[in-house]
Amino acid sequence: MSSQLHVAVVTETYPPEVNGVAMTLGRMVQGLLARGHRVSLTRPVQYPGEAPAASPQMITTLVRGLPIPGYAGLRFGLPASRLLRRQWRADRPDVVQVATEGPLGASAIAAARELGIPVVSEFHTNFHTYSRHYGFAWLEGLVAAHMRRLHNRSRMTLVPSRRLGVELQRNGYRNVRVVARGVDNALFNPARRSAALRAAWNVGEDDLVVAHVGRLAPEKNLPLVLTTFAAIHRYAPGARLLLVGDGPSRRQMQQQHPEHIHAGMRHGDDLAAHYASADLFLFPSMTDTWGNVVLEALASGLPVVAYRMAAAAELIRHGDNGMLADPGASDQFVRAALDLVTRPRTRRRAAVAAPCSVAALDWEHIHEQLVTALRDAIARPAMPPEEEVVYRFLADQ
Repeated sequence: MSSQLHVAVVTETYPPEVNGVAMTLGRMVQGLLARGHRVSLTRPVQYPGEAPAASPQMITTLVRGLPIPGYAGLRFGLPASRLLRRQWRADRPDVVQVATEGPLGASAIAAARELGIPVVSEFHTNFHTYSRHYGFAWLEGLVAAHMRRLHNRSRMTLVPSRRLGVELQRNGYRNVRVVARGVDNALFNPARRSAALRAAWNVGEDDLVVAHVGRLAPEKNLPLVLTTFAAIHRYAPGARLLLVGDGPSRRQMQQQHPEHIHAGMRHGDDLAAHYASADLFLFPSMTDTWGNVVLEALASGLPVVAYRMAAAAELIRHGDNGMLADPGASDQFVRAALDLVTRPRTRRRAAVAAPCSVAALDWEHIHEQLVTALRDAIARPAMPPEEEVVYRFLADQ
């Protein structure tokens, strides 16, 4: 194996699609390319007539996909084992990196194992917990079992946090490895604060803007955002709630709460300005495995109120750069937010501490973690044949 790797990346989502998985994977791929590694990317077609891009370092293969119900603009890829086997026989990668657990990802793991190519899988999303938010709670156990079997057929499962890694290991996942997430501190920082943007929101310099950035969907616990802000508004009548993002709940939110600032989807410098022009960030999700928005909010100088889970559990120091509540304790969450609102001096100190707390989480360090993990997976022995027979049988049921 040469010092430069050929990494075959398979994913159901990729930029310019906007979600945490796409953003993270796009960053990871750019990190591989910047280090001279070669990438073969396989993903679903994102729009009719799309042509695959190609460069000396990266070749993109587009496969058929279908829309994900309730997630406009996102698709899952259909199985493509035959195509992948043909490509990988002609140009064998050193390692296959599977980012999503849909039909395309599952077929990629099967194809790679058949060819004896090392596979690294990534755990980004608690899909089994999503089922309860979309009326399919009875499927949760089946989805959880499918995901565990799928990941255990890879040589290594990458997770964004130690806490998630421990949880997965307790649930029967093997060979779990932490590769954290980074934040673009040059883009997200307090200097992006915009007086013009705040004026457009009709708020004064001393008025409080409470922000929530992310997909507007049932699994994001949006009712707690509204409940918490209502409590804040009773104390600070001039406060405004800023909602940045899109999703299946957006229309209902706009219709029921026209008094709030509905900014829709934002990107790049514009998104960074929206973060920095707010004063407090609410993140009540209990389904995210990490939460990139927590890093972006902290880097932008926003104290964050969140449950003690995922990124918040590892990055927020209670009372220093934000406030934490026990998972599921909604009353505690509301009180934590009010604690910052009613103590402006504490909130201002937290705003100063927030960007300092994520200053070291640069993507360069994260990219090195990924490359090391890929090399370790390549060097790791494959699953014993007798054990593979059991897992292949279970996966086919």
